[in-house]
Amino acid sequence: MSTELSKSPDGGDSTPTPEAATSAPAAGAITAVDPRLLVREQGFKGYVTDFVRRMRSGELGSVPVVVGLIVIWAIFQSLDGAFLSAQNLSNLSVYIVGTGLISVGIVFVLLLGEIDLSVGSVSGLAGAVFAVLAVNNGMAEWLALLLALATGAAAGAVHGFFFARIGVPAFVVTLAGLLAWNGLMLQVLDRTGTINLDDEGLVATLTSHYFSDVSAAYGLAAVAVLIFGGAQLLDARRRQAAGVPFRPLVEIALRTGVLALFAFAAAHTLNQYRGLPLALLVFLVVLVLFDLLLRRTGYGRKVFALGGSTEAARRAGINVAAIRISVFSLAGTMAAFGGLMIASRISAANQGAGSGNLLMEAIAAAVIGGTSLFGGRGNVWSALLGMLVIGSIANGLALLGSPAHLQYMITGGVLLAAVVIDSVSRRTQKSAGRT
Repeated sequence: MSTELSKSPDGGDSTPTPEAATSAPAAGAITAVDPRLLVREQGFKGYVTDFVRRMRSGELGSVPVVVGLIVIWAIFQSLDGAFLSAQNLSNLSVYIVGTGLISVGIVFVLLLGEIDLSVGSVSGLAGAVFAVLAVNNGMAEWLALLLALATGAAAGAVHGFFFARIGVPAFVVTLAGLLAWNGLMLQVLDRTGTINLDDEGLVATLTSHYFSDVSAAYGLAAVAVLIFGGAQLLDARRRQAAGVPFRPLVEIALRTGVLALFAFAAAHTLNQYRGLPLALLVFLVVLVLFDLLLRRTGYGRKVFALGGSTEAARRAGINVAAIRISVFSLAGTMAAFGGLMIASRISAANQGAGSGNLLMEAIAAAVIGGTSLFGGRGNVWSALLGMLVIGSIANGLALLGSPAHLQYMITGGVLLAAVVIDSVSRRTQKSAGRT
């Protein structure tokens, strides 16, 4: 084995330099190559091979839920031709927003490996607080809305404090919250029972307003595609400058093209009915913002770190208690926001708000969408995908005139399948050395 020698001042050979000793590869050694480079060198065949490898190693991502959603839509469309009509899909997009917003908060809690059973009651409480302040007491709606959101944030912070500082299990704390906040909601509504909202008010228009101009939906689709493609190009340039693997222009163009296909198809469908719903726009903006929060900020990395290993996160200097409290407070805020959206859809706040299967649907949507119950894996888009599955099942069965109990049975089966897939995926990844 030859080793580079350093030169002495007189030109003679001296001892090997540390750099040469560590950098010179041993004879017969295999140089490590990033597998992503090999994939891209092989072109389309390489991507297919890499996709198969990921599936076999348990890195399923959103593939199961997307395939499931396609199957569900195909079945209901074959049974009732109105299922994929513009009107039905537009109504579905508004229907999923309230519970979907609650599910976004659940995603953050699940990333910690915890659970929040109080979000249904918190959503009902927020709707009641808003209705009493805005309708009964004549407060400006924008101010009543902010106070309702603050109520949700405070409720979540209380849960987080008892969990993070006192050490009470999150399951117990939020179960107590489920009962306590529901009782407080009944107290706030008092004898009124139901308070109807102003149909022309700020909150009511969140779900009743549509941007009827076709340029709104198409414009949103165009902006989304341009931002996505631009972000991909900037990321590739940054990674290239840093000397790490980056996506080639062809791959970026393909990914952007696929997004454009779905975005403009959705815009076209919405424009066939009443246009772009304001509620859907709000939901998409929230998803984008929280996606950036999780993937592009230090806070998001800390949330994932806690979900992966609390002790490792603590040793890394992360303030575990502060992150936990903030996550539960965020979940409470999103529960309040979702509750206001639900109140907007029915134009009222009543004593039944937050009850029924709302809690289960919010949790099920996050899990069905791909967020792991074991913590450390998932994204906020799980809320959208999961709610599309749950909402499609409910909507399709309603069109067919099927009884409600059938919806519960099917949704329960889909939820169980999602958890089984998650468990098998984790086990497969572990055996393949991926976790």
